[in-house]
Amino acid sequence: MNESLAEALLEQSPECQWIVGADGVFHRAYGNTSSIFGKSAAELDGRPLEDVLDAAGAALWRSRLDRILAGETLRIRERRDDATWYITLFPVRAASGLQYAGGLARELTPLASAEQELRCTVLSALKAQDFERNSVSQFLHDMVGQNLTALGLQLDLLRMDLDSAAPQACSQIGEIQKLLGAVMEEVRDYSYELNPSAVERAGLRSAVDRLVARLRTRFTGVLRVNVDPSLKFDPALATALYQILQEAVQNAVQHSGCSAIEIAVKSTRSGPSLEVRDNGRGFDPGDLSAGSRGLGLLGMEHHAAQAGVSLSITSSPGNGTTVRAVAGDA
Repeated sequence: MNESLAEALLEQSPECQWIVGADGVFHRAYGNTSSIFGKSAAELDGRPLEDVLDAAGAALWRSRLDRILAGETLRIRERRDDATWYITLFPVRAASGLQYAGGLARELTPLASAEQELRCTVLSALKAQDFERNSVSQFLHDMVGQNLTALGLQLDLLRMDLDSAAPQACSQIGEIQKLLGAVMEEVRDYSYELNPSAVERAGLRSAVDRLVARLRTRFTGVLRVNVDPSLKFDPALATALYQILQEAVQNAVQHSGCSAIEIAVKSTRSGPSLEVRDNGRGFDPGDLSAGSRGLGLLGMEHHAAQAGVSLSITSSPGNGTTVRAVAGDA
């Protein structure tokens, strides 16, 4: 009786549970596992991960299985359709000495409102940050840049006045002008980087070229860029794609340890798309302990939402990361 009650408890629990062997085969499953794996508990029994999931999903869950069998306990958050699930994965040691991976999943959709409010607060802060960036960019362009230009003209006049009377001074003025020119170029680049409206004026291709040129000064790996020159962008869309590109590239350079980054802007059936792919160490997007959902990801989500862009991030440990943004329905 006690055993049957335990079975009834597991089968009727609002959570779902499962046990997977070291070979990746499901040994037992309970509850409504279809929300997590797309198969009922009965359909999972005796089947390997590769039979249940697509190639990318199987690779991700295999990497999780390896970590669990090495003794880790993972806490994962995943979205399935409109539902949010909290998943705990942990090692299970049997009396025979064999080790398995256990899993518990519980839907947290009713509890997600507080998190959503926090996300809205962060996104509001990002909007305020955008305003401040625009203000600083305007100041650099209108005040600092124009005053530096005026100073350069004054030095030109001074050099012409002293050309015959003090040639040595003219040489020194020339050196000052070279230094001033370098400073002016840095100010222009920084102003351009801060102000997203610069993308609207110069075009996405020009903005991507400037970003790649700056990137080459600090990234020694391979950079491949393919931007379809025939594409025409709405200014707001071009700005959003550029901001997403900036965040994706910065994350790849700073965190992935990659040796190659590929950037592609092309046309799809759904509309213009941006893809940033790296060959870095990758990560588990659902792993709460990895801190993968930082401000960079929130920033990309913010810009995507503002422009009505569909954003997806595909990654798994050891397999690099792909950030994809598509205008329209993806």
